[in-house]
Amino acid sequence: MDERDEQDKQTSAMDAATQAGWSHRHRDVSGGWLRPTVFGAVDGLVTNASLIAGVGGGGVSAHTVVLTGLAGLVAGAFSMGTGEYVSVTNQNELVHAEVAVERRMHERFPEAEQAELEQTFRGYGADEETAARMAAAVSADPEQALRVHTREELGVDSQDLPSPVLAGAASLAAFSVGAVLPLLPYLLGHASLVAAMVITALALVGGGTAVGRLTGRPLAFSGLRQLALGAVAVAVTYGIGRLVGGTVA
Repeated sequence: MDERDEQDKQTSAMDAATQAGWSHRHRDVSGGWLRPTVFGAVDGLVTNASLIAGVGGGGVSAHTVVLTGLAGLVAGAFSMGTGEYVSVTNQNELVHAEVAVERRMHERFPEAEQAELEQTFRGYGADEETAARMAAAVSADPEQALRVHTREELGVDSQDLPSPVLAGAASLAAFSVGAVLPLLPYLLGHASLVAAMVITALALVGGGTAVGRLTGRPLAFSGLRQLALGAVAVAVTYGIGRLVGGTVA
């Protein structure tokens, strides 16, 4: 069987598998948007709910609760957005610095780098002859060789790094959305700490369930886990508010 026949056979096999439901389309798991969005939303929700529970438990006025909540929203959103942007930027800069080191090694020691690539392919199960041919083919294109080496050695693709702007914006926006939810009763003129906590609980369960749907985890488990963790933070700050408020009074 010649090379063309082999390619035709592979194409036919893939076409048949596709018709039967085979697919390699995957969701983005590189952390470009999901992690900062989920982290920002949960952080905003739990942080502001805890602040509102703390000051509300201390017996302050509704105006003070709103002021505290809005201040927490703005401060936290910009803190999250800035922190996410800086952390992703620094991570990308570190990757680029390591890629520069790898590029210098390729320029100075191409034979050693090719030999290293042969070892990598042998580690994947290729025999010596096949590994040597594969390494030679990849090394014939310096940029492709550099990309393969950095993926193998750093575990990332230097040409497909997360965007710091996207990560920062997603984190800032998600925190703001999460932080405003416990404030809604107060902003709408219904100054009720109970209502704020009910909204928080529903949002925690709903957010956890949505993430569970994305990750394939049991929905009830994901929702209740998030609710339990948030409830601990709210309960502690509420207790502190009651204790301090009662002492001051």
